[in-house]
Amino acid sequence: MDSDRLLSSLLASGHTTDIIEPFTGATLYSLPTSTEDDIDAVFGEARRAQKMWADTPVSVRSAIMLRFHDALLNERQAILDLVQRETGKARKDANEEVLDVCITARHYARDARRLLRPRRRLGALPGLVGVVERRVPFGVVGVIAPWNYPLTLAISDAIPAMMAGNCVVVKPDVQTTLSALWIADLLQRAGLPPGVFSVVAGEGSVVGPLVIDRSDYVMFTGSTAVGRRVAARCGELLIGCSMELGGKNAMIVRGDADIAAAAALACRASFSNSGQLCISMERIYVDQSIVDEFLDAFARRTQALRMSAQIGWGADVGSLISQRQRDRVAAHVENAMSLGANVIVGGEPRPDIGPYFFEPTILTGVHEDMEVCRVETFGPVVSVYPVGSDAEAVARANDTEYGLNAAIASRDTRAARAMARSLRAGTVNINEGYAAAWASKRAPMGGMGASGLGRRHGDEGLRKYTESQTIATQRALGFDPPFGWSDEQWGDTLAQAMAFMKNLGLK
Repeated sequence: MDSDRLLSSLLASGHTTDIIEPFTGATLYSLPTSTEDDIDAVFGEARRAQKMWADTPVSVRSAIMLRFHDALLNERQAILDLVQRETGKARKDANEEVLDVCITARHYARDARRLLRPRRRLGALPGLVGVVERRVPFGVVGVIAPWNYPLTLAISDAIPAMMAGNCVVVKPDVQTTLSALWIADLLQRAGLPPGVFSVVAGEGSVVGPLVIDRSDYVMFTGSTAVGRRVAARCGELLIGCSMELGGKNAMIVRGDADIAAAAALACRASFSNSGQLCISMERIYVDQSIVDEFLDAFARRTQALRMSAQIGWGADVGSLISQRQRDRVAAHVENAMSLGANVIVGGEPRPDIGPYFFEPTILTGVHEDMEVCRVETFGPVVSVYPVGSDAEAVARANDTEYGLNAAIASRDTRAARAMARSLRAGTVNINEGYAAAWASKRAPMGGMGASGLGRRHGDEGLRKYTESQTIATQRALGFDPPFGWSDEQWGDTLAQAMAFMKNLGLK
């Protein structure tokens, strides 16, 4: 991969930042950062390109996205190598990103025409007023993406925004900027015109506000604390925003669950991407009748997970992204242990594998005084709690400010679906941790409470990047009295018409 060529495509004349490879702790490359003038220039190009792009037929936009889909699959191994080097994740987790982006591109390429076509609406006076609703792009959408899923979160939100006729400026995390530049290059090779998808680089605290202030709509993925500041700024600017924020997601293992299957599910749900996943499980509530059997099976599964600092296949769990993230995870575990929690498996850093590795960790005996009980860890740490009933499990799962994702393990899917309706979470997965809901692109995905605003995926995932415009045509008569009638005569006639339309069942 020609990293120098990709970095040279970035409009960035500011200072450079050394990007560290998580597997080794060595410098991977030096990233130049975008100044305010650079960002002005990028947005200027995007605004110049946007009118042309909005006028481009949806069929042409779709063809570009489908070519991008094919090109991504053809060059999959190259991007998997890059994602592993920038993030330290296991290759299977990087591969999930590639598949996710492909599903998203295919979905919106094929659904955009339906979602964007003008729709006729019933007029105020049926037959006399014709009404058409149009979907109009905002203009330039700013996407602020984190480091944990550098492909999915840089491009999967941008795809529906572009399909809706917007241009997009992405501000990725500094750690994963090269992956975003690789995506931009691949899009251009698939036929996307210049200026439609652009990347700016720099620390979020510096570059993020500059992107927000120049955008017509903002999509943000990150922490709840930063999300509140982003939402406040968007409110001041009177621009729309959508955001997926933090979570302290809960999994419920019912008393009728298949214990071996539930243990396998818990491993995937808790430790995929080394736990650096907004929708991963950090709390597991297990019916007390099976908690000992479940813990035994879960511990054996977790102990068997393979950790490796190698580019390529074979690892189940990769590295954490940085020393800062490793320290955060270690601090949560140490705090819990100091207050009496039990470490069933793991609990230790693994510098023998790589500088930021941390063992997949299962805790019991966790209580409210511990940081790990309430605060999102965002690492390979999960706490298991026994519960006496389904009702208790639901109550404790809901006892959080967050509401992003949840999971239920049960043989009785009918009972599990009933339980799911009581959970305050934007998505609930039955007999899966996160992938079933996330990968179902026709259905919306997002958080309740402190876990976000708006939704990605589904029809809303594209329509949120548009404004509705209503065009009403008065065909005959009008709202003034006709035929020389008095206001009273015309008012009585309109009132009678209202009653007639109600009796016809008209809205």
